[in-house]
Amino acid sequence: MTETLELPFWLELVCAVLLLTGSLFALIGALGLVRLKDYFQRMHPPALASTIGAWCVALASIIYFSWLKEAPILHAWLIPILLSITVPVTTLLLARAALFRKRMSKEPVPEEISSGNGRDHGN
Repeated sequence: MTETLELPFWLELVCAVLLLTGSLFALIGALGLVRLKDYFQRMHPPALASTIGAWCVALASIIYFSWLKEAPILHAWLIPILLSITVPVTTLLLARAALFRKRMSKEPVPEEISSGNGRDHGN
């Protein structure tokens, strides 16, 4: 038979709050995806909210399983660390692809922020 360890109430509460916070961020990202009107605006809420939500869920997982195993369980950090690296890169690549597609179809695109010719420095 396996012996089960009971978690103290305060630890269950911390894990529950972290999981609910992660879920709330995922919901906010989904609402931002649905409510915003432009593709470029829709990219930001899911990217930011899902990363923060993943950090909350990973922290809850680390706390919970570290208590059960009675040893630090740190491999759960691998998921949010990889998300923190890959989400900004894929968001940038998707934005550039969408901008390229709009330019090729002759649709109006946002002006360049910096053209690199020195005019943006007051010259």
